[in-house]
Amino acid sequence: MERIGFIGLGTMGLPMAENLLKAGYSLVVFNRTSDKSEKLRVLGAQIAACPADVTRMSDVVFTMLSNDAVVEEVFLGKEGIKYGVKSGQIIVDSSTISPKTSRKLAEELGSLGAEVLDAPVMGTEQQAIEGNLTFMVGGKKENFEKVLPLLSSMGKNSYHMGGSGNGSFTKLANNTMGAINLLAFTEGIIMATKVGIDPELFIKVISGGARSGMVDYKGEKIIKRDFQPNFTTALMHKDLSLAQQLASENQIPMPVLSLVREMLQMAIAQGYAHEDVCSVVKCYEQWAGVEAGKIH
Repeated sequence: MERIGFIGLGTMGLPMAENLLKAGYSLVVFNRTSDKSEKLRVLGAQIAACPADVTRMSDVVFTMLSNDAVVEEVFLGKEGIKYGVKSGQIIVDSSTISPKTSRKLAEELGSLGAEVLDAPVMGTEQQAIEGNLTFMVGGKKENFEKVLPLLSSMGKNSYHMGGSGNGSFTKLANNTMGAINLLAFTEGIIMATKVGIDPELFIKVISGGARSGMVDYKGEKIIKRDFQPNFTTALMHKDLSLAQQLASENQIPMPVLSLVREMLQMAIAQGYAHEDVCSVVKCYEQWAGVEAGKIH
């Protein structure tokens, strides 16, 4: 039985790691905040002292981290992954980061004989718990095929997108679309609410018309005034900043992306950085003088 390493036990990483345990894999974990490892220790996981130790004790290592700086520190910093890698070992990074960073890590660890896949995920915390994530994977196809059983323990779909960095490219394009759809939905529900239409009824109607995944994922949260984060405004803003940088480097005009990013910056300035990204609706509500909540 393979021993799997997992580094980063946040909102998504913890249930992903737990699903590997449930699938019968032996697990070694590390998290900067050690108390998050306790649940997995009780379930049988071994706790490592640092990322390098996770790598030394594992056949395949997964990482799920918050941003490029943290990923680089975990991979390349003091006691990082690079100091424990073995020739032929596969490291799978499921963080949402710049493709440039993904390629840098692949080159650095490749020089030590290791293989790196960028494999960000699409899905919510609930989908992570249920094992229904979608993986978008960049890197060598033969390595993708080797880890496919592991990905299948955590997700329902896994796609090989091409060379190193292409998984990260795909994730940023996906999040760009998601954010644009969220703002389109937000403007529509505010327009309807302002003229006296029941926002809950409006959601039911557009579910058969100008619908999007954001209506399904965020409509009920807005109606119920539930801004507890599934995905924070700050994280979406971070992803859009990466996407905008890539668009600029590739000379791709993306005016809607730029506008949506600025809207999320306004939400952050209003104090909604650590609320769910759908909290951007509260900016519109202030401007329009209405609340798109459930009518009692």
